[in-house]
Amino acid sequence: MTPAIDLLKKHRAHFQVHAYEHDPKAPSYGMEAAEKLSLPAERVFKTLLAATDKQELLVAVVPVIGSLDLKALAQAAKAKRCEMADPAAAQRATGYLLGGISPLGQKRRLRTFIDECALGFETIYVSGGRRGLEVELSARVLAELVQGSFAGLAKV
Repeated sequence: MTPAIDLLKKHRAHFQVHAYEHDPKAPSYGMEAAEKLSLPAERVFKTLLAATDKQELLVAVVPVIGSLDLKALAQAAKAKRCEMADPAAAQRATGYLLGGISPLGQKRRLRTFIDECALGFETIYVSGGRRGLEVELSARVLAELVQGSFAGLAKV
């Protein structure tokens, strides 16, 4: 299927796959997933990549209804500052295409930070590794599998 789903299966994690027909004209991949799967948007999370001032790539998992607070990410990563990563660099490092970048099963293990609001839900939805594919799992399972940490990252 995808490296993300392969990783979940390998670790015998509890998860569910949700697929939908992706519309290439959709303005927001995350909001499209919420709408097409009839999900509460606050439980659907997007995977973003940022680069620190030392060019370290970081993964940020934040709700699709908000935006990433780069200052908060820098603080969580103990970096001076962060900026959004170059899209080509994000695709190379993760092995996924934009709009389908999963926090799971990336080519290179990158430090991962998950917005702490994810802990307020029994399960959340993240990309399954391609456009039109979402994975439902607990935020704690996600953090364990990616060796991620929780921090306040989102501006809602």
